[in-house]
Amino acid sequence: MSTRIPRDKENDYTDEMAKTRQQFVKEQTGIELEHVAKYSIDPAVTAGNIENFVGVAQVPMGLAGPVLVNGEHAQGEFYVPLATAEGTLVASYNRGMRMLRDCGGVTVTVVDDAMQRAPVFIFNDAREARDFGKWVNENFQSIKEVAETTTSSGKLRNIEQYQAARMLHCRFNFTTGDAAGQNMVSKATYFACEWIKQNYPKFQKYLLSGGMDTDKKHSHLNTLHTRGKRVIAEAKIPRDVMIKHMGVPTEVAFKMRTVAQTGIQMAGAINNGAHSPNGITAMFIATGQDVANVAESSSIVSYGELDEEGNYYVGITIPSLICATYGGGTNLPTQKECLEMMDCYGAGKAHKLAEIMGATVLCGEFSLGAAIVAGDWVSSHDQYGRNRK
Repeated sequence: MSTRIPRDKENDYTDEMAKTRQQFVKEQTGIELEHVAKYSIDPAVTAGNIENFVGVAQVPMGLAGPVLVNGEHAQGEFYVPLATAEGTLVASYNRGMRMLRDCGGVTVTVVDDAMQRAPVFIFNDAREARDFGKWVNENFQSIKEVAETTTSSGKLRNIEQYQAARMLHCRFNFTTGDAAGQNMVSKATYFACEWIKQNYPKFQKYLLSGGMDTDKKHSHLNTLHTRGKRVIAEAKIPRDVMIKHMGVPTEVAFKMRTVAQTGIQMAGAINNGAHSPNGITAMFIATGQDVANVAESSSIVSYGELDEEGNYYVGITIPSLICATYGGGTNLPTQKECLEMMDCYGAGKAHKLAEIMGATVLCGEFSLGAAIVAGDWVSSHDQYGRNRK
């Protein structure tokens, strides 16, 4: 019979309980948690973020920047914390930031903002499902009022409908303020569904999530309709600036881009950028985001063109950037410091953080793309990324 991990039902978030579990690990595995056990935070602040607290995972953190952002919420230069174990990553983003500063910065726009929960309602046949959809449209205001009783910041924007056989998938779209909002919209949608069950009892049953919210999964639906923040970052690079910083003429970089796009299409990839998950993951870890949301947040749609003067325009669209500046892991001391470093902690800052993330991703796209074309991708990793001791 397995031995249960020690817990204190009254107060489990203390140094004493952490030490008890560290000793438990030593007894069960023979491993002493020398580094995991070294932390500066009060275990009490982790309540709601972790269970069976035993210590911390220390991820190296580097600083890149400044990145010059021409946003509607983020304006000016920002130093960006990147938590990663991949050598050359910070150096690469730093190089991209340096080049785009010389071009006047990155213009970033948040064009949409929504978080979903998508229950499915099951009926006897397709006609019943169709009729229910009409009823939902007619009673939207009442559904909205019920859903919003559960939250002070969540607002039900609309309900999309997708019917298959005798099932109707209803995708509830909420704005969530400065929170990422998955738990918020789950509760709000649950209350709405229970109200629907009382007032339209003709369906057989419902599931709070029928899968079309695609939580922690990439989907083409989100690429079209948005989940989280829909962020567009764009910049135009003059030929001489590209040569100065990257050692590659713009026309060569653009030509190689077209070659790579063909390979991406043949592979059936969901992301036609260079390495957007790198920057997004590193910023997520540093700022206390739900890192599993990288599955949705890291996919980008990248577009480029070359004008007659040799200026290279690139615009990237991040259709599902799920980030928060309030609640969740953003309140933890280390993560809070990183957000404060960019003036992105607390109320009214989520769009600002999204703009800085968008600008950071674009800088990394230029840098890696140029490194591949210039032939210094491998040599850079050899110089900065070797740790085999």
